[in-house]
Amino acid sequence: MARSTPPQDVFTAVAEPQRRQILTALASGERSVNELADLLQFRQPQTSKHLQVLKEVGLVDVRSLGQQRLYQLNGERLKVIQDWVEALEQLWTSRFKRLDTLLEHLQQTPSPVETLEGHGDAHE
Repeated sequence: MARSTPPQDVFTAVAEPQRRQILTALASGERSVNELADLLQFRQPQTSKHLQVLKEVGLVDVRSLGQQRLYQLNGERLKVIQDWVEALEQLWTSRFKRLDTLLEHLQQTPSPVETLEGHGDAHE
């Protein structure tokens, strides 16, 4: 069976829920493959494959300690996602502010019915 092409970027890597769980687990400090597998109740080969993908896109770093490999989160690579989310947040915040301004204006402007009712009272 042919191996699938590794993810090309951070977004593809974090799209997989189990990889996000691994990143969350590594946020508290470095761990071995077996520690991660036990903690997250994943199979060890599955955990190793996910760690390889995360390593390929630079989201985790690995160091050897004897025969053990310890993985740690590379938070700097997550900045790409943070920047993207912040840009979207700024866009939507701006849109919501404009909507709030429009709603305030509409609340302060009399409706055509109120205007007609007001004119009717003046002529009677």
